[in-house]
Amino acid sequence: MPSSSFKPIAPSDVRAILSRMNLEEKIGQLVQLSPKDGMLSEELKTLIQKGKVGSFLNLTDPSQIEEAQRIASHKSRLHIPLLFAFDVLHGFKTIFPIPIALASSMDAELIEQVARASAKEARAFGIHWTFAPMLDVCRDPRWGRVAESPGEDPFLASLLSSAWIKGFQGTNLSSSSLLAACPKHFVGYGAVEGGRDYNSVTISYRLLQEIYLPPFLQAFKQGAFATMAAFVAINGLPPAANSQLLKDLLRKDIGWEGPVISDWNAVRELVHHGIAENEKAAVAIAINSGIDIDMASGLYSQYLEELLKEGKVKEETIDDAVQRVLTLKNKLGLFTQEPHPLKIDQNRWQTILKTNKQIALEAAKKSVVLLKNEDGLLPIAPSIRSIALIGPFSEERKEHLGPWSAIGDGNEVITLAEGLKRYAPRGTKINVVEGCNRFRHGTVDYQQALKIAQSSQLIVAAVGEKANMSGEAASRAFLDFPTQQQQLIEALLETKVPVVLIVFSGRPLDLSRIIAKTKAILQAWFLGTETGEALGQILFGLYNPSGKLPITFPRSVGQIPIYYAQLPTGRPANRSFPSSRYIDQSTTPLFPFGYGLSYTTFHYSFPTLNRSRINYHQTLEIQTEIENTGTVPGEEIVQLYIRDPVASISRPLKELKGIQRVFLNPGEKQKIKFTISSEDLAFIDYEGKRKIEPGRFFLWVGPNSTEGKRAQFDLIP
Repeated sequence: MPSSSFKPIAPSDVRAILSRMNLEEKIGQLVQLSPKDGMLSEELKTLIQKGKVGSFLNLTDPSQIEEAQRIASHKSRLHIPLLFAFDVLHGFKTIFPIPIALASSMDAELIEQVARASAKEARAFGIHWTFAPMLDVCRDPRWGRVAESPGEDPFLASLLSSAWIKGFQGTNLSSSSLLAACPKHFVGYGAVEGGRDYNSVTISYRLLQEIYLPPFLQAFKQGAFATMAAFVAINGLPPAANSQLLKDLLRKDIGWEGPVISDWNAVRELVHHGIAENEKAAVAIAINSGIDIDMASGLYSQYLEELLKEGKVKEETIDDAVQRVLTLKNKLGLFTQEPHPLKIDQNRWQTILKTNKQIALEAAKKSVVLLKNEDGLLPIAPSIRSIALIGPFSEERKEHLGPWSAIGDGNEVITLAEGLKRYAPRGTKINVVEGCNRFRHGTVDYQQALKIAQSSQLIVAAVGEKANMSGEAASRAFLDFPTQQQQLIEALLETKVPVVLIVFSGRPLDLSRIIAKTKAILQAWFLGTETGEALGQILFGLYNPSGKLPITFPRSVGQIPIYYAQLPTGRPANRSFPSSRYIDQSTTPLFPFGYGLSYTTFHYSFPTLNRSRINYHQTLEIQTEIENTGTVPGEEIVQLYIRDPVASISRPLKELKGIQRVFLNPGEKQKIKFTISSEDLAFIDYEGKRKIEPGRFFLWVGPNSTEGKRAQFDLIP
C-alpha cells in the first residue's frame, strides 16, 4: 500500500507529451472502457499497449489494476499512465450512510471526513477517480436518485458540495490517499419530469442558474478536477450535445478548465434522443459540444479519426480534450509515480478500517431523523422489559448498504437486532420476527408476529423499501410501503401496544396512513455498515438524534413536487375558500424541510441585529440565544432563513442562508451568530442576470423551515 506523494511534472512537460502523441494515442486518452466482469482481457491489454485507452471504469481488483498500469507505463510507446475510476459515492469498503442521509446531518465537517475515509480506502486498491459527489438538487421524491442527492435546497447542497470535494481531493491530489472528484450530473438532471428517471427536463434558464447550478459552482470553486455531463434531454437538448452549456457556460462564463466526461453510453444515446442521425454523427456532436471523454460506448475510438479526415472535427478540439486529460493525470502525480505492486499491508489496512468504522458510526448516528416522539416514547425506558422487533429489516444486512455500495460486504453490516440486543438493559427480552415474507407483495399470515407483539410492552417495526427501489432507474409512481409491510404495520398498530416505526429508504415514503397511530418514527434511510450499532445507541438513549430533513416529506404523491421555498401566490387562502388549494388535501407537507426532533427541547430567543440596515459593502450580524430546556444533553441544528418580500421578480417565501450546530447540556445557553452580506441577498432576474436589489428583508432563526423567530432589516444602495 503506497504512502508517499508524487510530485507532478511541469505543465510544459505535459504539453511536450501531447506534442509527441500521434492521433491514435490522442484519441485513446479520450476513451474510457469498462472491462466485462471487472477483468482484463487479452484484447484490452493490447489496446493499452497501443495507447488506445486512457482510463478504465469498474476495475477494482488491485492485481488487475497493477497489471494494466504496468502495461501502460512500461510497454506503450509514450508510457502514459492510465486512470482508474469507480463510483465511490458513500464509501468503498466501509459503507457510510447514503448521501441523502448524510445530508440530514447537515454537517460539512462530517461529510469531509466521510469523503476522505472513502478516498483512502479506494486509493489503496489503485482507484484514482470517483464519479462523485452527485449534486443534483431534487424536489420530487418519486425520483430514485434522491438517494444519491443532497436534497432540495441549493444552499445546503452547495455547503455539502464543498465538503465532498475537500474530502475526496484534499490539498494535494498527488497524495496516494486521495481521489479526483467528479461532481455530476451537469446540470439539471434532478428536475426530470414526473420524477421518472431518464425522462426529459424542461426548466427555465433562470431556475437552472438559481437552483441547480450553485452546488456545481461551489464544487468548481473548491477545485473539482472533473465533471460528468447529464445524459437526459434538458430543454430538448442533452448536455452531451449542448455547446452552450459545456462551452459557453462552463468554459467561458464559469471559467472552469477540467475534463468533462459523458455518462455511461451517453454519446451513443444521442441517436436515441433524436439528436444524431447515427453513431458517427453522435461522436462529432459530442466532442464539438465539449465532451472530452467518452464513457463506455467506444465510439470515439471508432469514429474520431474518420471525422477528423472529413473535416467535421478539428485536431485542435481533440488536442484541447487530451490536454485536459493529461493535466488531470499529472495532478494525480501519475507521470512521476513508478507502478508498484498494489499489495495491501494488512496491519495498516486494518487500522484504516478500524478508524473508518468509527467515522461510519458517527455518520450513521447523525443521519437519523426523529420525526415523531409522542409521550416521550423514545428513548426506550428501562421499565420496558419486553420488546418485539418485527419487520423485514430486523435481521437484514445487505439492504442496509443502500444503492451504489461499491465493494461493501453485507456480511459486515451490524443488524438492527444485534444493535438492540447489545444496548438493551440486562434482562430485557427482545423477540425478533420478520413478520412478512421479506419484500414480496401479496397477503401473508401475521399471526406469529401479532402474538409476539401483543405479549410485549413495546413494538419496534423495522420497515421500508429495498435498496434497489432507490437509486438509478428506480423511480416510483407511488411512495407507499410494499403491500405486505403496509398490512403488517396496520396490523401492529391495531394491537394497541406502542409502536416505534423505523423507516429504511432512499427517499421520503408515504407515512400518511399510519402516522396518527404511530407513537414514534425514526427516518433511518440506509445507514451502511454501522446500522445496528447506531440505532441501538439511539433507541436506548446513548445518543440523542439531531438529524434534520434535507427534503420535504409530502402527505401524498398528489402534492409532488413539494418544497419549502415556494413562491407566494396571487390568491392566498381566505375565509371565502377552503384553507387548502386542493379540495381533498392540505397544501402543507407532512414534515417540512429542516425538520427533526430531539430527545430534549430547545428555546430560541428573538434574533438581534448589529444594525437595522446595511449597504452593499457591509455585513449584517445576526445573533440569537439557544437554550436546552429539556433534561438530556442534545445537539441542535440552527437554521437561518430570509425572505425578500418585494423584488423585480417574485421571490420564495423563505430561503436557507445559514446552518450552525450547537451542543448544549440541560439548562445550558449559548449565543449563535450568523453573518450575511448583500451577496447572500442576490438572485437571478428575469433576464438570467445575477442581481442585488435594495429593500426590506425578513429573516428567521429556527429549528426548521416552518418555525422560527423573526426580525427584519433594510438593504440600501
